[in-house]
Amino acid sequence: MSAEDLEKYETEAELALYREYRDVVGLFTHVVETERRFYLANEVDVQVRAKDGETWFEVTLTDAWVWDVYRPARFVKKARVITFKDVNVEELAKSDLDVKGLTDHG
Repeated sequence: MSAEDLEKYETEAELALYREYRDVVGLFTHVVETERRFYLANEVDVQVRAKDGETWFEVTLTDAWVWDVYRPARFVKKARVITFKDVNVEELAKSDLDVKGLTDHG
């Protein structure tokens, strides 16, 4: 496989992932971003943990979808994420869920 073929494959996979996101975003109530992943979820619980001068976040997601182009099954019933970096959790407003207009420009 040439570098050009690989780049084309990755571009197509990312576009397919975006299309899947667009199709499923309306099923979820929250967006969660960590330093490694982007998630959609219906329940999110963030706990701040500290021990021996270290602080981290334990994030529990229920009924989630994982933005990961290399993951064959992106729907997850329950996931636990441990991170030492920032966690951003946003509740989606119904107006945020209309992403169809983003791709209908031409």
